[in-house]
Amino acid sequence: MIETDLLIIGAGPTGLFTVFEAGLLKMKCHLIDSLPQPGGQLAEIYPKKPIYDIPGYPVVMAGELVDKLMEQIKPFNPGFTLGESAMSIEETQDKCFIVTTNKGTKHKAPSVAIAGGLGVFTPRKPPIEGLTEFEEKGVDYIVRDPEKYRGKRVVISGGGDSALDWTVFLADIASEVSLVHRRTSFRGHLDTVDKVQELAQQGKVKLITNAEVVDVHGQSELDRLTIKVKGSDDLSMECDHWLPLFGLTPTLGPIGDWGLEIEKNAIVVTLVSKRAKAMQKASRVMKCIVKHSATPFFT
Repeated sequence: MIETDLLIIGAGPTGLFTVFEAGLLKMKCHLIDSLPQPGGQLAEIYPKKPIYDIPGYPVVMAGELVDKLMEQIKPFNPGFTLGESAMSIEETQDKCFIVTTNKGTKHKAPSVAIAGGLGVFTPRKPPIEGLTEFEEKGVDYIVRDPEKYRGKRVVISGGGDSALDWTVFLADIASEVSLVHRRTSFRGHLDTVDKVQELAQQGKVKLITNAEVVDVHGQSELDRLTIKVKGSDDLSMECDHWLPLFGLTPTLGPIGDWGLEIEKNAIVVTLVSKRAKAMQKASRVMKCIVKHSATPFFT
């Protein structure tokens, strides 16, 4: 069991800055996040997007902001449980809380801060019959370890930054990379679009536009896809992995069942005890979490 002074659910910008504020009070922190890396949607969805509303920065790239936050909290040596979702919370007899993840990892702390933002990010899955049978058996919605695809035949679907970025990155790792997109234009960063087009011209990436994957095939693992191409016959493509990168949908997930007051799919921030009210007056962390970040706090 992982024990800490303050358990933070959510490793986005608010959760990361909470580590800094808590660290000033000599509190040891541990963070839980369903995504495979810190930074929340800034790191997962639009790391190259410029942000204009950060104090002290007229403009900063989302990925750069995450890097700066990680550098800022490094002296406090926080712990991380990444790629796991907080599923349940229970109070113990010694006035602590135990939070358990979907993979069974248990965390114990006297205080818990929910810095989950919009909640758990759930992959947008294409409506293909039998798709779930191949999840983690060739079908992945998030790239957690690029080395998994070394020397493999990889098909990527999508037209946003995530699909484009991984197409560029995996071109030097996988034996074959194919990018399937239902349109001819892409929504991603123009520089990355140019890189993908260049790789396609060099023969390092197979670009299939006006197309979409409509079926998956295999015995115990994925080995082939059926791709519907507009104005042409269906294409049967052998592959080892398919990455349908269509973005993520935020939901409160299990946190919504924790007995908190929910309004418009968001947690209504309230002080849950007299002790919490006292802490609000005395603790800079409490002020940061409750007043400024609108983050619920268990204590």
